[in-house]
Amino acid sequence: MIFSHLGQRLASRSKVTFWFSFSIWAVAFLFAAPKLLSPFDLNLLGKFLAFAIVALGLDLLWGYTGMLSLGQGLFFGLGAYCIALYTQLEQAGGKLPEFMGLYGVTDLPAFWVPFHSPIFAILAAIILPMIVAAILGFMVFRSRVQGVYFSIITQALTAIVSLLLIGQQQAINGTNGLPINDSSTLFGLPLSDDHTRVAIYLATAVCLGVSYLLCSFLVRSRLGRLLVAIRDDENRLRFTGYNPVLIKVLIFALSAGLAGLGGALFYPQGGIISPAALGIVPSIEIVVWVAIGGRGTLVGAVLGAVVVNEAKNLISTEHPDTWTLIIGAMFVASVLLIPNGIMGIFKSGPAWLWRKIHRPTDAPERETEAHIKPVGELELR
Repeated sequence: MIFSHLGQRLASRSKVTFWFSFSIWAVAFLFAAPKLLSPFDLNLLGKFLAFAIVALGLDLLWGYTGMLSLGQGLFFGLGAYCIALYTQLEQAGGKLPEFMGLYGVTDLPAFWVPFHSPIFAILAAIILPMIVAAILGFMVFRSRVQGVYFSIITQALTAIVSLLLIGQQQAINGTNGLPINDSSTLFGLPLSDDHTRVAIYLATAVCLGVSYLLCSFLVRSRLGRLLVAIRDDENRLRFTGYNPVLIKVLIFALSAGLAGLGGALFYPQGGIISPAALGIVPSIEIVVWVAIGGRGTLVGAVLGAVVVNEAKNLISTEHPDTWTLIIGAMFVASVLLIPNGIMGIFKSGPAWLWRKIHRPTDAPERETEAHIKPVGELELR
């Protein structure tokens, strides 16, 4: 018994040491990437890290609180559009954006005016999605809508907003979106310059680190225990005197803010934002990232976003005609074979191995002797 307890403690310490070492190497690689990767690959990694921020928000909402949102693409797109409006105005140099002249627009729409300020654009990219999520969440959660109905509502809202933006050619260039060209700048820095791209990448890596630490602090705090209580038994939590509505609204708004931040960091690296990015398919892809990485584990959300998008990039390059089918098959296989995601393998693997190693070889024999009686001692009933 003493040796068993000691072995478990050593295994636990080994796991902590492993994850600490893994974190150190991961951070070192992220900050050394500008020296190790080509400009194209660095830009690609920057986009994946922006996606990872979005995945963290969904994992906080779905993995810990049990609310599956199919509308994270909406908040991602809102954050990207806020930065895009500022970039378009900066490129125009105080005039109307170029696309407006094609539609005969002579006056700048009123909602564009505040985006002359870079500070307003950055704050709006985070706060605007949070406001939208808070309003929607309060109306939905107050009515005690949950489960699949919450998912359907968020998906429907995403589809509605996407369709509305498609028809706004004069205001935001409709389905063509707001692209970045060679003369585009961000905060006065040319986006085509390699130094600017490195700076944006580093900013994305720092924002991902801060977002991860924030989410990690939340899930380890008392609020994190309340989130798990909502996921496991919301009615029991309500009977203890807590108000689940306010907690769920807070987490929904926070996840939307992280999605908006990810969208704001994605736009200067992705090169364009259009209503298609706010559609249903991108929102489902975000769910796939978290599911494959392992929901309920923040590391899994980050890992899933990077791994799935890298696989998507490689497979779409090698198989441009069938890559969507391959990605879909990968998702189905991951659900069937590893329902707890990639992180589930790391969590259950060492424990399973320890049980196999520690189990006495004569355990089956003792169990057989304890439960099998001689024939003469059988009782008839």
